Amino acid sequence: MKGFADRVSGVSEYYFSQKLREVAALISEGKPVLNLGIGSPDLSPPTEVIQALKSTADNAQAHGYQNYQGTPELRTAMMNYYQNFFGVSLNPQEQILPLMGSKEGIMHLSMAFLNPGDEVLIPDPGYPTYTAVTELLEATPKYYALDLNRKGRPDLEHLQSQDLTRVKIMWVNYPHMPTGAEGSEEIFSEIVAFGKKNDILILHDNPYTHLLTERPRSILEIPGAEEVAMELNSLSKSYNIPGWRIGMLVGKASFIQAVLKIKSNMDSGMFLGLQKGAIAALNLHKTWFEDLNEAYKNRKKLVCLLADELGLTYAKDSSGLFLWGKVPAEQDADELVNRLLQEHYIFITPGRIFGEQGKDYVRLSLCLPEFKLLEAINRIKKSKQK
Repeated sequence: MKGFADRVSGVSEYYFSQKLREVAALISEGKPVLNLGIGSPDLSPPTEVIQALKSTADNAQAHGYQNYQGTPELRTAMMNYYQNFFGVSLNPQEQILPLMGSKEGIMHLSMAFLNPGDEVLIPDPGYPTYTAVTELLEATPKYYALDLNRKGRPDLEHLQSQDLTRVKIMWVNYPHMPTGAEGSEEIFSEIVAFGKKNDILILHDNPYTHLLTERPRSILEIPGAEEVAMELNSLSKSYNIPGWRIGMLVGKASFIQAVLKIKSNMDSGMFLGLQKGAIAALNLHKTWFEDLNEAYKNRKKLVCLLADELGLTYAKDSSGLFLWGKVPAEQDADELVNRLLQEHYIFITPGRIFGEQGKDYVRLSLCLPEFKLLEAINRIKKSKQK
């Protein structure tokens, strides 16, 4: 065997793929691990969604290959979703591409637009997959910081002072993961203008849009945005179906067509039952999100209490499924993460995996029932009393 591709040595195994093996080993030993590390919703999907999946699965004709672009009914439901929540009008035949989760969309988009040697603007801290995919395609990550005191605004003035001639793509993500910065219409407008000025494609990754936000936002709400911006969205977090792998890409027809050329060579369409479930989810009334956010508000209060016990500094008005906390000056974030797991069987995420700017931070998930969050708090309190 003549060896692996060079790209294998240039990228690491995804952190959670590796770390969750350690967590699983502890659980197999009977350790009562509380997992606040990942944002995998534990709440149940809507009843209508599960029923749509079940009823479709009972149809013997539903198990064949499906259209690469999804059914017309699914694309229409996605069109209506964008119209109802964002006021964005889309052509369901040309401007919407259903995905098997938005994570695959990051790869497909990058393959459609990047050549080796191109540069990609990536938020630091930010989703590690942006960097991994960029490096896999032999492009170069170029990181930018966020001003958390201004809802996560990028320092566009600093970026503008740099050489941007090789920059092809800029990843943005609001509500931002991991910090929870919500973003704003003003920030979107500035980013769109920046993209137009510098001939940079803006890719907005938007899976947390409904979770603990003032209101859902799309970058495509900005006038003229579709000329320079595309948006990824996902049903995983919003409808509690992360394992179903259902997402969407929306934007300019010619951009969508370029991505479809890649995607249609990578998979053979989404199971019809999942599409029917997605349609049922997208047709739900907005009260679904009101009830969902009420549950997360209650959980966040407890996660904040846990953060207080750990001495973390954090923003109480953050959005999304996580709390981003800075460790005390005398502590090391990685040491705190390891100590919590080994001594208290509480798993949280070190901020360093999201970039250099995250090295003094940790991330705590809201995806645990309240009684388990109370158990985590009690474990820390008891350890202090010894």
